Amino acid sequence: MSVDDAGWLSVQRFLAREALALDDKDWDAWLALYLPEAEYWVPAWDDLGGLTTDPQTEISLIYYPNRGGLEDRVFRIRTGRSSATMPLMRTCHTFTLLDVEQRDGGVRARTSWTVQSFRETDTLTYFGHADYDLAKHDEGWRIARKKTIVLNDIARSLLDIYSI
Repeated sequence: MSVDDAGWLSVQRFLAREALALDDKDWDAWLALYLPEAEYWVPAWDDLGGLTTDPQTEISLIYYPNRGGLEDRVFRIRTGRSSATMPLMRTCHTFTLLDVEQRDGGVRARTSWTVQSFRETDTLTYFGHADYDLAKHDEGWRIARKKTIVLNDIARSLLDIYSI
């Protein structure tokens, strides 16, 4: 069942907070959007042009079974222990909210997105779709699961949490 206009707007505002936190490199605000048990998955494309379906048995571009993996990634970025991502890219995340459906305890939202990135002399663009399972939380929404599909996954640079 689709949500009403107020529900749609609240989801759109919430997802905009994620885009803004990533562009501002406000890692604490970004992590706070995720529940501790939140799954973060970016499946890979297989040799037949289909997406991998199981992050436990097939390759993924990125997979964290819970927010702890995201926290570790942010730690490596903050401390410079991620030399492949230094200096950090400047990014501009844009998204379009395509659908929001009511689910038990929350909603499922689908977006299309584009991220423009710049570092040194390189400008990169990634684009795709994302499916979010959002759970009601005291202050609004929290991300319980995010699955990001990168449509142009042949990367000239390391693909990271802030570049998609």
